[in-house]
Amino acid sequence: MKKVITYGTFDLLHWGHIRLLERAKQLGDHLTVVLSTDEFNLLKDKKAFHNYEQRKYLLEAIKHVDQVIPETTWDQKVTDIQSHHIDIFVMGDDWKGQFDFLSDHCEVCYLERTKDISTTYIKQQLAGSAQT
Repeated sequence: MKKVITYGTFDLLHWGHIRLLERAKQLGDHLTVVLSTDEFNLLKDKKAFHNYEQRKYLLEAIKHVDQVIPETTWDQKVTDIQSHHIDIFVMGDDWKGQFDFLSDHCEVCYLERTKDISTTYIKQQLAGSAQT
């Protein structure tokens, strides 16, 4: 069985997220999503609209996702890859080159981002409509 892993906050879940998960799953047989906890997001100066449990619930409902585990530190990636016997690490290409160091442990794949959609874009649009 070929195992794939990806990481993220997955807040304000949108079709770009689903497309990333779908393409990641197509690379293997099992997809693990490592989801940033609320506490870890605070360390990254990031605030999610939905809390960890709500985001986890949404991800677990997606047919492409086989397992969701918590991300609590930047440094857990190697441990996750080893302990879950991961073959392929996947991230969006906006992170290109940032995780090449993981190629000592598994294949590293950067997938092209879905154009014209992002959580940042949604937040900007919502902030703009709230001001009018």
